[in-house]
Amino acid sequence: MTAPEPATPRATDRPGDPSPFALGLLLRKAHWRAANVLTEALRPLGIELRHFAVLIVLVNRGPTVQRDLAAATGTDKAGVMRVVDDLERRGLAVRRTVPGDRRVRVVEITPQGLELFDAAHVSAGPLAERLISGLEPGEAEQLKTLLTRLAYQDDAS
Repeated sequence: MTAPEPATPRATDRPGDPSPFALGLLLRKAHWRAANVLTEALRPLGIELRHFAVLIVLVNRGPTVQRDLAAATGTDKAGVMRVVDDLERRGLAVRRTVPGDRRVRVVEITPQGLELFDAAHVSAGPLAERLISGLEPGEAEQLKTLLTRLAYQDDAS
């Protein structure tokens, strides 16, 4: 006896998958490819994506309290503390107490951290080009536009 046909297509994780999971599965696969490229770019600099994520926040927001770093990077408090420990050991970031509340620590990027941050962009350039090499002219910008709309749609409301 054969099972009845499902009401909606079942996920296959293959190109052309018509299931309701298809977009999420494609985004996951694309994320893995992009993360591998970024990891390759950061490896010679001695940092990982988790370190770079914190540096991005520090460059864009300036000195940031640790709990806000955790929220901005999607990391738990203990995880962000380990990353900041790593960055501090390497001289890429420093912790400072917040005047008026010795329990709260603000993290800021050092000049050495900013130099490494800029070097990461130079290192990533050719690898990022390889990532999008299969796209037609203009498609990379179109993809970024669509992903931005998808990623930030709740921020627009």
